[in-house]
Amino acid sequence: MKNTPSQIKILSIDIGGSHIKATILNKKGELKMDYDKIVTPAPASPENLIKAIKTLVKNFPAYDKISVGFPGYVKKGVIQTAPNLDTKLWAGVDLSKKLTEALGKPTQVVNDADMQGLGVVSGKGLEMVITLGTGFGTALLMDGHLLPHLELAHHPVKDSKTTYDMYIGEKALEKEGKEKWNKRMQKVFAILKTVFNYDTLYIGGGNSDKLTFKLDKNMKIVTNADGIKGGSRLWLTDGDEESPVKKSITTPTK
Repeated sequence: MKNTPSQIKILSIDIGGSHIKATILNKKGELKMDYDKIVTPAPASPENLIKAIKTLVKNFPAYDKISVGFPGYVKKGVIQTAPNLDTKLWAGVDLSKKLTEALGKPTQVVNDADMQGLGVVSGKGLEMVITLGTGFGTALLMDGHLLPHLELAHHPVKDSKTTYDMYIGEKALEKEGKEKWNKRMQKVFAILKTVFNYDTLYIGGGNSDKLTFKLDKNMKIVTNADGIKGGSRLWLTDGDEESPVKKSITTPTK
């Protein structure tokens, strides 16, 4: 018997530089199980990554659709860049198609910060989402709609050669230490506030809990569990009213 739309279960996957996380969601974005994770393989080739995902979800409950957040620029399910996994291995790879074939369910792939944004925003005004992990992820949403994706991580921040990824990514935190990294984050927040004039800034990623200074009232820490809920929003149809978040204008064609 076919599931009704309200019974649809979605496998939501978040691919990171260090771990791959996954859970099962219902259409409202509610977790139907605790999310599980596996170490991101090295080298993180498409073949190795898909093998790791299959291992991770092997004993998961049944699901009907798949949503994936990928750490790079994604266009209609095709990977354009993968700076923290190796762009040479990934450029031009149709990950949406490959996962559909590997797992046997329709799959949508978007940038990981975009998917997190869909999971955490209120749907009101200009909202910005950043992720602090292996690299620096960003997403912008206006009234719940994803705006065209910007790879701010590759933009110079300190000089012509120092990008955001290099300035505040995982390697910078390890090299410079927590105190200096926090000073850098204060500078970055000042830039984001001036440039984007966001209504709310959401801060996610594994290093968000290392921030030691007081945040502005319109800045909020969010968890990976919150962000992975965005996987359900990728499958909302125009008539859905379950979520204040509207369907992304950049969602790949199904």
